Amino acid sequence: MSAARGIWITLEGGDGSGKTTQAALLEAWLEAQGRDVLRTREPGGSEVGVLIRDIVLHHRGDIAPRAEALLYAADRAHHVATVVRPALERGVVVIQDRYLDSSVAYQGAGRVLDAEEVRGLSLWAAEGALPDLTVLLDLDPADARRRLDSADKPFDRLEAEREEFHQRVREAYLALAEAEPERFLVVDAAQDPTAIADVVRARVAALL
Repeated sequence: MSAARGIWITLEGGDGSGKTTQAALLEAWLEAQGRDVLRTREPGGSEVGVLIRDIVLHHRGDIAPRAEALLYAADRAHHVATVVRPALERGVVVIQDRYLDSSVAYQGAGRVLDAEEVRGLSLWAAEGALPDLTVLLDLDPADARRRLDSADKPFDRLEAEREEFHQRVREAYLALAEAEPERFLVVDAAQDPTAIADVVRARVAALL
């Protein structure tokens, strides 16, 4: 690995777990240290991804589970190739909202597809790329739903799923973190956002 290579941090968790808030806090902290930072997301981190995001999250009507998984993988392939890898090669710290663990949790467990097949598809799409650190913001689905309700905005296709769906997603995330403890940092997302940010910064500081 080149010494000039950047650091890739992904944030995972159920809808309403606070990923956007933590990404913004981490970005501000890193920039205050003079780091070059790129914030991005999946789906939607590229021009092609914006189009795919509109389909998978806002299409009115059903999308077959395998088609949904393939759409996410298509976004991932283009995003990693055109956004993430070039930024890392420039030495940038990449902060990314969702990556392949989301597909394993949402399409694998949530849609009841084969989790290993979904993961394999994502790894193939991204040419095997894995983040240096994945922060999992763990939150009870009932608490997450209350947060989403208070936000007073329309739910997207996945946010609108039943609580059983979101419980399967949470359990899948925790299983992924248990299987790869060296990559994952699991944080209780019910805490105050500042307390969460402190835990995340301590782990990121070790990488820097």
